[in-house]
Amino acid sequence: MNNFAPDNVFESLIPWFNLEGITPQPTQDADLVRYLPFVPGLKELLMLRQVHALEHATVWLLSQSERSPYPRFSSSQTDNESLGGLSTERGFYIYGQVNKIELQRAVRVALQRLTSGEWNLALHPRCGTNVSVGMLLGVGLIMGMHLLLPRSPIEQILGLGVAATAAANLTPELGMLAQRHITTAIPFNLAIVDITAFRDETGRLAHFVQVRWRELVTSDQ
Repeated sequence: MNNFAPDNVFESLIPWFNLEGITPQPTQDADLVRYLPFVPGLKELLMLRQVHALEHATVWLLSQSERSPYPRFSSSQTDNESLGGLSTERGFYIYGQVNKIELQRAVRVALQRLTSGEWNLALHPRCGTNVSVGMLLGVGLIMGMHLLLPRSPIEQILGLGVAATAAANLTPELGMLAQRHITTAIPFNLAIVDITAFRDETGRLAHFVQVRWRELVTSDQ
């Protein structure tokens, strides 16, 4: 049986943030759900983070689908910009011309590789997280420059340019950090249920990858 002492709660919280140098643990999200059942929507939030990572990894592997077997992730990984995705707590959508059989294979390989240690597959430069970080950073820097600099037009214009340039340069790295620590998590608790093809309201071909939460059985239970 598990010991539900407060110390164990804090120990389970630490790896949940996926800090540098801390290895993600397979039971970390399940432990949070078990220790904090009174937090509304916690399980759905944790599941969304895991689905988000699986969506990214699947897009990476689909971008490499012409190669068999899939190569290991590298900083020069090819990105197929015709593919897009959207995550929910029930699964994720893939938009673009994708063969269903190839998608099934990519999802399964993505899940296996993520949970086996290829955690960089969980991050993607075209993620909406980066856009959100860029907008927040840009607004913050612009407001800061506006308040700090003199009110004359020249200084304000120069401040605006400096803020925009700084935001553009900082956003890629900060966006990846936000993905790593906040919006994605290794999908240790996900199981693939089904993949459904459909066309959205604009007529675009899309697929929905349905997943479910699965509990991991540990030796101390």
